[in-house]
Amino acid sequence: MTSSTPRRTVLAAALAAAAGTAASAVPAVAAPTGRAPAPALVDNRFWSSYADWRSGTGAGTKAVPGHRPGLVLARPEGRTDHTDPHTGRTSSWEYASWTSPVHTSTVPATEVIASWNARTPPGTWIRVELSGTYSDSTATPWYVLGRWASGDGEEDVRRTSVDDQTDGRSSVWTDTFAIDDPASGLRLRAYRLRLTLYRAPGSGLTPTVWRIGAMASDVPDRFTVPASAPGPARELAVPRYSQNTHVGQYPEYDNGGEAWCSPTSSQMVVEYWGRRPSAEDLAWVDPAFADPQVCHAARFTYDNQYEGCGNWPFNAAYAATYPDMNAVVTRLRSLTELEALVRAGIPVITSQSFLKEELTGAGYGTSGHLMTVIGFTPDGDVVANDPASPGNEAVRRVYRRREWENIWLRTKRYDASGKVRSGTGGVCYVYWPTDPTPARRRALRSLGLV
Repeated sequence: MTSSTPRRTVLAAALAAAAGTAASAVPAVAAPTGRAPAPALVDNRFWSSYADWRSGTGAGTKAVPGHRPGLVLARPEGRTDHTDPHTGRTSSWEYASWTSPVHTSTVPATEVIASWNARTPPGTWIRVELSGTYSDSTATPWYVLGRWASGDGEEDVRRTSVDDQTDGRSSVWTDTFAIDDPASGLRLRAYRLRLTLYRAPGSGLTPTVWRIGAMASDVPDRFTVPASAPGPARELAVPRYSQNTHVGQYPEYDNGGEAWCSPTSSQMVVEYWGRRPSAEDLAWVDPAFADPQVCHAARFTYDNQYEGCGNWPFNAAYAATYPDMNAVVTRLRSLTELEALVRAGIPVITSQSFLKEELTGAGYGTSGHLMTVIGFTPDGDVVANDPASPGNEAVRRVYRRREWENIWLRTKRYDASGKVRSGTGGVCYVYWPTDPTPARRRALRSLGLV
């Protein structure tokens, strides 16, 4: 759960106003149990190989081969002054850039969410932008999808999304590019991503970017989704952390508690893969606080514009700051796809919203919440590490398959007042090491993630 207004709540309100959404606008969808999902819903495209980096257009950047190919600032193409809106400081920066090839999506999209994996030494940072072509062959402007640094020291810019970006046909809502009026039929047909790498003049340092890409999607409006048939049971041994252990901690990072579902979930999965912050990394945390690594995750996922820790790409970027970790934001089309990842040994962090009575055993309702799916029972029910629990010992929950499937995959729902609100439509974070087993690689490749 989050105390900050979720970006999809804002987005739903805007789309409802534009398209005249009403409670009767979208009928329930019925389909036989086990029917496969329609294939043309989600398109993933990520650049991460040496060939990928060389395929783009660089201006002062260089592709670096090796175990983990990356992109670095080789020589500055210019210098610019930037005033950080969150500190008021104006600083000079050297910069270089890389622009991806045009990617024509297999799914003419209503939404696009980018994600990236990078390291930024102190005094360096990156900017991620998107420009696209609409289905009517007109172009979007360049939209800023994030100004990002892994640190937050005095020499760093503040990690931030950028509000108030629109051309009257599409907008950016925190971390999501969205067509303003999907009912018009307008879609984003193709896009490019642009990376700009910055450093303090003369420092010789450079960010290193290992992966950048985006998930484009056109998930239809739906209050319900078809039921899926359960697959084999499996449960992963994922650490359990409660966000509620941290109620009232670090108000500068949104005050702990229900605001920290996303970083708490991210930290659980980072540690599942055998990574964690060092004692030195955690030295800033009050020693009286339990699970200081969760405080650490909150601090280093915090979005200074959103004023919260729920920025989806920032959480993925945090996970990828650990050695040899990949992380993306995507959508899955079905619970069957999620089962395939778990069966391969990959836990998945999911985003959902629901009323208390819609998820038996949760004991709460939420307008936006992250939890980690770690397994499935022999009956197909969902085993989740739900950070919205009173303590670590209560984090493991079993939720009814049909209820959980629907609240995660739907795009429309009713709130307690009967008003139509948004659902996330299968949004999730997927984190995995750079050397996955063959079974894990097959599962990731089937979704276009590797």
